[in-house]
Amino acid sequence: MRALNALFLSAALVLPLADPVLADDRPTRTISVTGTGTVEAAPDMATLMIGVTTQGDTAAAALAANTAATDAVIARLTASGIEARDMQTSNLSINPNWTGYDSSAPRISGYVASNMLTVRVRKLDTTGAVLDAAVADGANTLNGLTFGLADPEPAYAEARKEAVADARAKAELLAGAAGVSLGAVLSIADGGAMTDPAPMYREAVSAAPVPVVGGELGLVATVTLTFAIAD
Repeated sequence: MRALNALFLSAALVLPLADPVLADDRPTRTISVTGTGTVEAAPDMATLMIGVTTQGDTAAAALAANTAATDAVIARLTASGIEARDMQTSNLSINPNWTGYDSSAPRISGYVASNMLTVRVRKLDTTGAVLDAAVADGANTLNGLTFGLADPEPAYAEARKEAVADARAKAELLAGAAGVSLGAVLSIADGGAMTDPAPMYREAVSAAPVPVVGGELGLVATVTLTFAIAD
């Protein structure tokens, strides 16, 4: 009986050691590729960065003049159909106007007040008229003009689909060149989506009619796929 128990114990000790021999320790072979998708879309809104700059003998005078000009611009924009939610003032500053740098004693010669007004124009065909209206009542600098989409998500979704198709096509090309076959998709990583920068203009503006052409926007998405290499 004692010999039989020893035999069973020996078998119990040997069998667990045999399990790793049956396991497949080979690393999973993979192909990782990044695909890009681009969708062209006509913009349906514009964003204006309008600057109002005024001068005065004192800081208070410069600020008062700037406030009056900015209020007039906002009133004209409101009359042009721009809603309050689409206007925002920012970057208000008052700085001394230093002169006499060529001498040993620079002095302050008045003050300059600046304010920036961000305006979203939801009716793209009225952008030129809106800009004309702003200039007529005191806006004297155009700090930026960009175009965009009020709801870019549908276009981004199409761009992501194209990115996945592009990634799969690249993976199939690489697999064919290497003489292997693609297996299942092991992972998908969204690289994000963005809109290609539209032309942005920075210049002083005048009261002349302003032609505005929106063109098309390019919405770009990237996706990284990892495929298993099939045996």
